[in-house]
Amino acid sequence: MRSRPHLVRGLGFRARRCHMPGMEEWPTGRIERVHPLIRRLLAPNPSPFTFTGTQTYIVGTSDVAVIDPGPDLPDHVDALAAALAGERVAAIICTHTHRDHSPASRPLRAATGAPIVGCAPLALEDDGPRADAAFDFDYRPDRVLGDGEALGGEGWTLRAVATPGHTSNHICLALPQAGALFTGDHVMGWSTTVVAPPDGDMAEYMTSLDKLLARGDAIYYPAHGPPVEDPRQHVRRLIEHRRQRESQILAHLEAGEGRIPAMVADMYREIDPRLHPAAGRSVLAHLLDLERRGLVAGEGETWTLAG
Repeated sequence: MRSRPHLVRGLGFRARRCHMPGMEEWPTGRIERVHPLIRRLLAPNPSPFTFTGTQTYIVGTSDVAVIDPGPDLPDHVDALAAALAGERVAAIICTHTHRDHSPASRPLRAATGAPIVGCAPLALEDDGPRADAAFDFDYRPDRVLGDGEALGGEGWTLRAVATPGHTSNHICLALPQAGALFTGDHVMGWSTTVVAPPDGDMAEYMTSLDKLLARGDAIYYPAHGPPVEDPRQHVRRLIEHRRQRESQILAHLEAGEGRIPAMVADMYREIDPRLHPAAGRSVLAHLLDLERRGLVAGEGETWTLAG
């Protein structure tokens, strides 16, 4: 069945026209081959911030790697184990340590004996309104992949690309045999990613987008949303979107409005008000970046233009 094109929207970013099956056409618990070397499994954890859920990818044929094993949900882990039956799992790789990405690595390691590799461990207490999953405090990798480090199996090589911003430990994985980049949450196929302080950093996020813009990947496979088939154009749109948000924030400050809730109510008036606290974290990330650049100043709950 051909997928039907439509528009999807997250926290204020409307993705360009894309091909995305409806939930009934893209079920959880079913392996789908998206490339001769790549299979995809959707976890049953849909939400306003995960879209249809977290996508786990299996790279390789008989000798494989699992990217972003996902949440530790019995149905998902069982479906993943069934898909891997008869195959040797060389590595279980996590792009970052939010609880919708890394917890299933532990039951999968117990079932397969494969090492957990990928991002560095990171767990932060955060009392602010979460705009995504909280950190996985029990993540303990057997090997941390630094920027540019690689691992491989029969017919495939995965190379780490450090992309801090969404989290400070976020990595993407390049698969040159497919011209593909597994982008985790750094670039998603349906919305902009969340950049939530204290760990999320807007300046690092923008630098990481520039880093991807300089690459020549032909397709992105994100953890949420459809494949991105126009990577450079998509990244340019993300960069422009963040620049527009920054301009909106500076315009509010110039007009004398320096309270984040009031800015959010205006800038994000088209989204569900229940998402406004999460959107406020993104605005805060912009303000902290602007403060480091000497353009704004914050005092208590109020922000002003510097100088």
